[in-house]
Amino acid sequence: MGLNSDITTKVKDILDGNFNIEDVTYVPEISNPKLTFNNTGLRFEATTLFIDLRNSTGILNAHNKSTIAKIHKAYLFTTVKVATSLGGEVRSFNGDSVLAFFQGTTKTTLSNAVKAAMKIKYMISNTGSGINSMLAKYSAVDFGIGLDDGRVLCAKVGVGGDANTKDLIWIGNAVNKAVVISDECKSPYHIGISSYVYSNLNDEVKFGTQKDPWGREVKVDMWTAYYVTYNGKRETFYKTNWYWEVS
Repeated sequence: MGLNSDITTKVKDILDGNFNIEDVTYVPEISNPKLTFNNTGLRFEATTLFIDLRNSTGILNAHNKSTIAKIHKAYLFTTVKVATSLGGEVRSFNGDSVLAFFQGTTKTTLSNAVKAAMKIKYMISNTGSGINSMLAKYSAVDFGIGLDDGRVLCAKVGVGGDANTKDLIWIGNAVNKAVVISDECKSPYHIGISSYVYSNLNDEVKFGTQKDPWGREVKVDMWTAYYVTYNGKRETFYKTNWYWEVS
């Protein structure tokens, strides 16, 4: 069978066949036997966290390749350790971005995802974290984190027989909107969340305290409303410059 025929036959099978979706209560891994190169997918509900570096081209042009690799490794290690400490499942690295899922349908799982974002902000951008000053010796690291909640469809793509030619794709508005919101965020407002996430937050990651002009501790909303265009519509989302200290 020639290459053209091989591709055409497979594409016809994909496009003409039914797509079988199973709902699950976990974040799938590529080794899951239920995920095949046929039309199969696993669907789950989770809060999606997407983080991406700002000005990565500037960093690339300012340093040699080994230094850039060290900066990326430090930033990615920090992101993964914080996300997984709060129940997140990291599933994708793409250059200098990370995609993580906090599976569940409760306010607690959703709020844990936001707490993870606030802890990542502290570790990377706050001078008291310990690693901020180490990174700053090479290059200041700016980033944006976006979060949304909803159902996500996972499917296996690529060609079987070679680990280097297969991967998982993650499909859903929660993923796309998290990416769009992330693009709107940078220092000092590193974190953005959808209106759905904001409306379902536990108080500990929604409200903080600060002193009023008379020195009294008052409760304040940590989030400020902004607008973003998503799917051709103007939508409200929320940003914060607050962080969650990591001991």
